[in-house]
Amino acid sequence: MSFLKGVYWDLDGTLANTELEAHLPAFNLAFDDFGLNWNWDSSNYIDLLKINGGKNRISHFSKTINESISEDLVIRIHEKKQFHYLENIKKNTVHLKTGVKRLIIELFEKKVRQFIVTSSSRKQVDLLIEYLFPDFNPFEFIISSDDVQFHKPNPMPYLKALKLSGIENNNSVVFEDSNAGIKSSLAAKLPTIYFPSNIPTVIDNDIKLDCILDSLGDLNNVANVIKGPKLNKNYVDYSFLNNYLLSIFNAKY
Repeated sequence: MSFLKGVYWDLDGTLANTELEAHLPAFNLAFDDFGLNWNWDSSNYIDLLKINGGKNRISHFSKTINESISEDLVIRIHEKKQFHYLENIKKNTVHLKTGVKRLIIELFEKKVRQFIVTSSSRKQVDLLIEYLFPDFNPFEFIISSDDVQFHKPNPMPYLKALKLSGIENNNSVVFEDSNAGIKSSLAAKLPTIYFPSNIPTVIDNDIKLDCILDSLGDLNNVANVIKGPKLNKNYVDYSFLNNYLLSIFNAKY
């Protein structure tokens, strides 16, 4: 019995580790452009990621160091940051995480429909997908920050994706790497699998997940299931995802 019909992928930290590789250096370059004596290191930035949205991070940081800046300047800094981010992507500084392309290709061949649901802007996503998937685009559509009024952890992005795809919740799987993303997908009543990015994340106590992995794995890198069904191979594949949905169905009925 086949339950799996659709897979919804988060982007930053799930498909690829973009935060420290592309976003962080882009912020620091933008600060230099405006003559600000600010420089975020990895530790600063990881802490600032608790603040949702780049403009909000800039504004929050300015207040914490008693250098409050105007909303207009925040917007202009962020626009410059976006420019540098896109330039970083063009330099191939970002790569797909272990096992991601392998699984995406397998799902594509199995005719499982795939989508991206992200808090990144449409411009960022389009360029990143172009560079990460130069030969083919396996994603039917993208829900970006430009497409919804409310962003993760609000369920709106996933609710819109569900409506557009027409796939039932019980036939869907979400991949996420952050508390905000997990809360968004679970609020939309979607089966959600967590696997971490290269930024340490402690899952909030109020989040109840039934599948947690340390990675997707591949032939040379064994994936480990922290919580969920057993792997048939050393890595996550179509069979594992289908068995995951079957386990949820059997637990309910």
